[in-house]
Amino acid sequence: MKIAEKVKRIMDDLDTYIPETPIPLNHDSHFQLLIAVMLSASATDKKVNEVTPTLFAEGGTPETMSAMSVQRIKEIIYDVGLSNNKSKNVHKTAQILVNKHNSTVPKTFPELEALPGVGHKTASVIMSQAHGIPAFAVDTHIHRLAYRWGLSNGKSVVQTEKDLKRRFPQEQWNKLHIQMIYFGRAHCPALRHDPDACPICSWGAVKKRLKEEKKREAPWQKK
Repeated sequence: MKIAEKVKRIMDDLDTYIPETPIPLNHDSHFQLLIAVMLSASATDKKVNEVTPTLFAEGGTPETMSAMSVQRIKEIIYDVGLSNNKSKNVHKTAQILVNKHNSTVPKTFPELEALPGVGHKTASVIMSQAHGIPAFAVDTHIHRLAYRWGLSNGKSVVQTEKDLKRRFPQEQWNKLHIQMIYFGRAHCPALRHDPDACPICSWGAVKKRLKEEKKREAPWQKK
């Protein structure tokens, strides 16, 4: 199958299995989405959604968040992990938004990536999901799927992002980012994956790559 045909079929299958693409992090503003994405590093969306109601009740805007103490932020977000650094970054980011950006979330990559704790992936999520600007945020799920499906070589998330942007239509990037995350969680997990039962791996995976992944799994991960 030619790569263009595979890409088209993957998009069709994703539309079939993941027709709705709600943002998995609960939020009521661009600022809250930014903070939630920052907290999601090395944490599950479920865990982030458990702590943000309390956090946003006290610091739901850049002004109120910057008025909170770092210690209070840390107490609230402790369960998401890395709370020491995250609390400092969240507080400093809120201050910067108030002082430099008129309490609004920037719409450019350089401005976003200049914020404490905001890397390229987080900036990509905000550009695409908050501002509607085409971007392709590559997380571990997307990186895994792109490699399994032969869309990228798996060397780095940077290369995967370049390859996916080259293969998929730009107007589909923002939706595909969410679709691939949900699909990876529901049908194409990292461990104990059954390719034959996967709606896309069953026909579109590179068999050699699946075998390599299986060899790298520890014995207790294969059960």
